[in-house]
Parts: sequence; C-alpha cells; structure tokens
Amino acid sequence: MFKHMLIATDGSELAAKDVTTGLELAKSLGAIVTVVTVTEPRTHLVPDKAAISSPADDYEAALAAAAKAVLADASAAANKLGVSCASVHLHNEFPAEGILKEAKAKGCDAIVMASHGRRGVARLLLGGETLRVINSSAIPVLVCR
Repeated sequence: MFKHMLIATDGSELAAKDVTTGLELAKSLGAIVTVVTVTEPRTHLVPDKAAISSPADDYEAALAAAAKAVLADASAAANKLGVSCASVHLHNEFPAEGILKEAKAKGCDAIVMASHGRRGVARLLLGGETLRVINSSAIPVLVCR
C-alpha cells in the first residue's frame, strides 16, 4: 500500500501517538519512514520575555536542540520496531508548507500527523496545520487524535 511515509511531529504528547501509529503502520507494510519536525519562523512583532532575556543565537540553539531531541526519540522508536527511518528538521518554515514540501521532495506516498481536533474559534485563533495539510496534499493524510 504505502512504501514511504512521512510522519510529522512536534514532540508533544499527542504527536507521540502519531509517531507510534505511523511507525507501527510502516512496520506492518514494510514501508520506510521520514520523520519531520518543523521550527516556525519568528514572526511576532513583540518578542516574548525569553527572546528578550537571551540572545538570538541562544534562542536558535535552543530550538535546534529541542528539534534534535524530538527526532532522536522518533528515531529510537523506529529502531526499536526495526523500521528504516530518516529524520529531518525543517528550520524557519511554516509547518504545513514544510511538511508538504518535504513529502514531495522525499517522494512520500502518505503523511501521518496529529490533530488536536479543535473546532470553531479555537481553530481560527490557534490555526489548523493538519487541516492545511489535508486541504493541500496530493497524497493521503492519516490523522491521529
């Protein structure tokens, strides 16, 4: 069915479920996996306290370290299941656009990602990266909740 699956994760508890589900599906299908985490660009005009109190280089290093840890956890889970897994940190990308771009670049035939299942105003205010991927993807998207 699927030969190369992209699993998107942000390291959250919910995303850990989609990593597990995606890896188990990949194992059952004999598929390979690319795990992706995305670090968004800093677009806010008023910096938060953490950004003010530490230099920009420290902030970027912290983001890179967090992404590295998220990908290491996913790679360890893949190794435990015997699933071939590559990992990618997309830096300075918007999540949906980065996920779609990476899936196309890697020739993936499915995307696995989590959704918080927000509705109404919460979805409008907090965004809906999963919905953006679903609406723009040319390949199947498995949504885990």
